[in-house]
Amino acid sequence: MAIQTIKMPQLGESVTEGTIEKWLVKPGDTVQKYDSLAEVNTDKVTADLPSSFSGVIKELIVGEGNTLAVGESVCTIETEEVIEQQLTSQQSEPISQPASVSAPQQTVNAPVVNRGAGKARYSPAVLKLAQEHSIDLQLVEGTGAEGRITRKDVQKLVDSGNIPTSSLAAQQPLEAITEQVTQDPEPQKSQPVPAVQTATGDIEIPVTNIRKAIANNMLRSKHEAPHAWMMVEADVTNLVNYRDSIKTEFKQSEGYNITYFAFFVKAIAQALKEFPMMNSMWAGDKIIQKKDIHISIAVATEDALFVPVIKHADEKSIKGIAREINDLAGKVRAGKLKSEDMQGGTFTVNNTGSFGSVQSMGIINYPQAAIIQVESIVKRPVIMNGGMFAARDIVNLCLSLDHRVLDGLICGKFLARVKEILENTSKDNTSIY
Repeated sequence: MAIQTIKMPQLGESVTEGTIEKWLVKPGDTVQKYDSLAEVNTDKVTADLPSSFSGVIKELIVGEGNTLAVGESVCTIETEEVIEQQLTSQQSEPISQPASVSAPQQTVNAPVVNRGAGKARYSPAVLKLAQEHSIDLQLVEGTGAEGRITRKDVQKLVDSGNIPTSSLAAQQPLEAITEQVTQDPEPQKSQPVPAVQTATGDIEIPVTNIRKAIANNMLRSKHEAPHAWMMVEADVTNLVNYRDSIKTEFKQSEGYNITYFAFFVKAIAQALKEFPMMNSMWAGDKIIQKKDIHISIAVATEDALFVPVIKHADEKSIKGIAREINDLAGKVRAGKLKSEDMQGGTFTVNNTGSFGSVQSMGIINYPQAAIIQVESIVKRPVIMNGGMFAARDIVNLCLSLDHRVLDGLICGKFLARVKEILENTSKDNTSIY
C-alpha cells in the first residue's frame, strides 16, 4: 500500500490505552523503521512509540494529550517504495493518493455527537467506563479520530458529574459492540463523582497522568477481584542480628545497602517456587499459573507510586536482590524508569514497614492474584521455652488475595512457609551470595 498506518501498540500487560504526551515528528519528516514517533504515557511510565516503516510522515491523526485504545490509528506514513517511484516518475502530474488519505479529515478534532449512530464501535476501555457510570454513549461527543469516543472523553464527563443518560440506558444500549466484548460479568457500578465546592484557601491539585493510572488500576482491581485478607507474624530476631552484623562490611565492599527487605523478597520468592499456585492470574475462563517468578516491588516518590519488577527473583541471591532493589529505586527517584522495568510482574511485595506501619491490607496489583505487605519490625515481649519472657524482633506479613484464584488453605500454607524461611534465616545457615 502507498500509505501505511501506525496504530497504538499494547505497551504492557493489561494495558488497554495510551496517551500521546508529545509528538517527536511532524508531517513531512522522513523517518526510518524503529525511529521514535511520539512519547506515549501508559501504565505509569512514558514509552516511545516506534515506527513500523521507513518513509515520510503524512498525517498526525491525533493531537497531543489525546488518549486512544490499543489498536486505534495515530498517524500515517508514506513508505519509501512509493517515494522512490515519485522521484523516478517522468510524469508531470503527481501520483494520486487514495481518497481516504488525501481528503482532509474534518472530524479529527471536531466533536461529534453519536445520536442515532447505529452500530457504533467503542474500545473496551470506553465501554467499561461507560457501563460503570451508566453513560449512554450515543449522547457523548467524541474528540478522537473520525469522531471516535475516547476514554478521555468519558472520563471528563465522569469527573464533571454531568452524566448523559437516556431512557435507553436502563435497557441494553451497547448491543452494537457485542462483537468486541463477550460474556464478561457486569462490573460493579460506582457512583458519579460529586461536584465539590471550594472555599477560600482550598488548594486544587491537578490529577497527573501517573495518578490517574494508579487510580484506574486500583479501581479496576477492587471492582473485579474479590479481595480476602490474612496475616501471620514471624520472629525475625536471628535475621535482624545477621543483617546488622554484615551491613557495614557489605556496604563498603559492594557500594550499596543490604536491607531487611532483600531477605523478605528472597524468602517470598522461594516460597512461590514451592507453592506455584500463588504465582497465578485470573483470565476469565481459565487461571494462568506463571512459570517465571517476577516480583513487583512498590517504590514511592513524593507524588506517585511505581511498581518495578525484579525478574526471576527465585534465581537470584540475597545480594543480587539487594542490588536490584537499589538499582530500581534509584531509577524511580531519578525519573529514569522504563516501561520494560515495570512489565511482567507475577506477584507483588510491598515494604509498608518502611513507613512504620504494623498492619495493613494492600489492594492487589491487577491482574496478579496476591500482594503481601511486609510490615515494620518491632520489639515485642515473647514467651520462650520454659515460660521466660524475652524481647524479640517480630514482623507482620499481611496477604491480600484474589478469592477467584486462591483460597485460605493454599494461602495459609504459603504464609506458613514464608514464616518458616524467615525464622530460620541466620548467620549459621544462610548465605547472602
